[in-house]
Amino acid sequence: MSDEQPPEGSAPAARRWPEPPLELETIRRFGPHRVDARSARLTAARADERLVKTHCCFCGQQCGVQLVVSGETVVGVEPWYEFPFNQGMMCPKGVKRYLQQSHPDRLLRALERDPGSPGGFRELGYERAIQRVAGEIRRLQERHGPECIGMLSGASLTNEKAYLMGKFARLALRTPYIDYNGRLCMVSAGSGNKKAFGVDRAANPWSDLLGAEVVLVSGANVAECAPITTNYIWQAREHGARVIVVDPRLTPLARTCDLFLPVRPGRDTALFAGMLHLMIEHDWLDHEFIERHTVGFEAAAAEVREWTPRRTAEVTGIAERSIVRAAELWGRAKTSFLLHARGLEHHSHGVKNVLSAINLVLASGRIGRASCGYGTITGQANGQGGREHGQKCDQLPGGRDISDPEHRAHVAAVWGVPVEAIPGPGVDAYELIRRIDRGEIKGLLSLCFNPLVSLPDSGFVRQALQKLEFFVAIDFFLSETARLAHVVLPGSLQEEDEGTITQVEGRVIRVRKAVSCPGEAREDWRIVQDLARALDRAAGFSFTHPREIFEELRRASKGGVCDYSGITWEQVERELGVFWPCPAEVPPGARRPAANGTPRLFEPGSWNPIARGAGPFFFPDGKARFHATPHTGPAEDTDDAYPILLTTGRVVSHFLSGNQTRRIGPLIDHFPEPRLEIHPRLAERLGVADADWVTVESRRGSCTLQAWVVRTIRPDTVFVAYHWGGRRSINQVTNSAQDPISKIPEYKACAVRLRRAEGPPEHAQRLEPQQ
Repeated sequence: MSDEQPPEGSAPAARRWPEPPLELETIRRFGPHRVDARSARLTAARADERLVKTHCCFCGQQCGVQLVVSGETVVGVEPWYEFPFNQGMMCPKGVKRYLQQSHPDRLLRALERDPGSPGGFRELGYERAIQRVAGEIRRLQERHGPECIGMLSGASLTNEKAYLMGKFARLALRTPYIDYNGRLCMVSAGSGNKKAFGVDRAANPWSDLLGAEVVLVSGANVAECAPITTNYIWQAREHGARVIVVDPRLTPLARTCDLFLPVRPGRDTALFAGMLHLMIEHDWLDHEFIERHTVGFEAAAAEVREWTPRRTAEVTGIAERSIVRAAELWGRAKTSFLLHARGLEHHSHGVKNVLSAINLVLASGRIGRASCGYGTITGQANGQGGREHGQKCDQLPGGRDISDPEHRAHVAAVWGVPVEAIPGPGVDAYELIRRIDRGEIKGLLSLCFNPLVSLPDSGFVRQALQKLEFFVAIDFFLSETARLAHVVLPGSLQEEDEGTITQVEGRVIRVRKAVSCPGEAREDWRIVQDLARALDRAAGFSFTHPREIFEELRRASKGGVCDYSGITWEQVERELGVFWPCPAEVPPGARRPAANGTPRLFEPGSWNPIARGAGPFFFPDGKARFHATPHTGPAEDTDDAYPILLTTGRVVSHFLSGNQTRRIGPLIDHFPEPRLEIHPRLAERLGVADADWVTVESRRGSCTLQAWVVRTIRPDTVFVAYHWGGRRSINQVTNSAQDPISKIPEYKACAVRLRRAEGPPEHAQRLEPQQ
């Protein structure tokens, strides 16, 4: 660890405990190890260095950055002021991202599991590794059929890679079993958007926030998880906006908001029902919009009839006066913007939460015009584009439905195969793990997905993965999951490839290659094409550049909801991004997309391929849908045995499973270990002091952490960030209950109890409240 003090606002220093002994040798060889800048850079790029305009590799904001490159090494980062979304601003992860490119943990050669070798793996030549993987896939499929192979992909991949992964699974592996780690991120938002609007995309560019009179942010710790979005909200406030924040924690944004609603985890639908009840009671409704542009209002209104302020307060834990004030601010505003993220969506009723929030937007009529909008804050780098072009279990490119005969015929024609060559729908990522556990799936190919850290109830996930007859992982660092693989193929970092990504607003942007892959590492799309050739299934996998893949993606998306057919790389370069939908052709008389596509959805007179002029929303009648959303609590609520609610999330200096950020020294210094956030009132009842070791225990597992006593969380709730693996992984505790529609797991609410521990996990004792 560094001798320097951590920055102000970072977590208190935490003591580390050992990993299980069997993993120590693997960690010593492959990390995670920290790396720091060799020297401070006080000037811009030197004459022998070049600047490459590209984008950050982490969250869905996809901030524009300039990588400073010397030879084949990224040595720094500079602001890119011209890129319109972030205008040069960066968060700590964006500033330090460059340190991963020449990291000593970087995988340079293929690896083959060998318990007798250091770290449990021996190096393998790339071509030999490809042949080994293809041979194992053939062996399993000849014995058990094509569906014995599964594939898990990632939402940080470019559009081109995401497209190719779906095509590779269905045509080269000939399996229906592909899903992606966006299943843990955006699927509740996507399902809710499709049910209400007919399309899954943020309705507005973030610039529309600046003219909103009210900004409502629900379940989104934007200051830490989407910092540049915070700047837009603060700018809106400088223009006079009132800011409402809904969260069980007093997040940094909540500390500066006008109204904070500390909702009890899992009660969001009840809150929005109570607000809609008051809007109806006081006639804070846009009747003309409801009549002309929506259906289903009567059923939604009937559902909220009993949600009085008193009942809403009892269920949500929010004061009645705050609920009334929130409804008044939202209901009486002339312009508004509603944003939400995983805090609303990571529930076994996440889709209902989303639909209940959208009901507020539709009742106000404030959508489809300037300064009136709605957006879902995308988590992963390509969380938007990664869920559009075919790597979801039930989807084909262009947001098409894999069960729809017309959709299947269109894509089959683009791919040059018979329709029956495309398998039907598969299953979600967690069900895929269950099928591995049951022995139905024998082999797995994983790309940039770390399910052993990311999925809930990780003890079960480990049990399932260890049953695989063959497991191959493609990654650039050896993640906790890749340690279980039989073969590991060295993949590429974002800065080592070209392509496009679709950021949080629906803007398609360019990722530019800054350096080449080191050693025997390969671009991910080359690896899967090499596998296709080794399987003697190379037809359709002869691309020589990502641009060629994008051209096929354009044709495959044509006429779909997510239509990229009118987007060219030159246009993306010229406009600094193009918003989809951007069809190549529209009917005579229909409004053509602007040069930068369609920044704002649902404007009056807009055309889409579903409504075809009947209205602005993506249904045959052109109208949006209200939904009745009966309240249901968490799948696992508190009881006498487990009396405390656990919720989980992110911190500013780490990202997702931490496979990248837990190797970057300055980010480690900011938040070195996970901590248990606990309110002083609850801590006092349990006899817990700051920095005490405490074991969080659920019906599935336990995790021992140091307490961080803070006043910024509800007294009936504790919080832990989920960026760590092994014994530090809070997903040993979380619940795998899933939303019945989106299949997203319930990360944001499960019942736990606390035990005191004298130190590392070996020393836990039950905590009893002090009298």
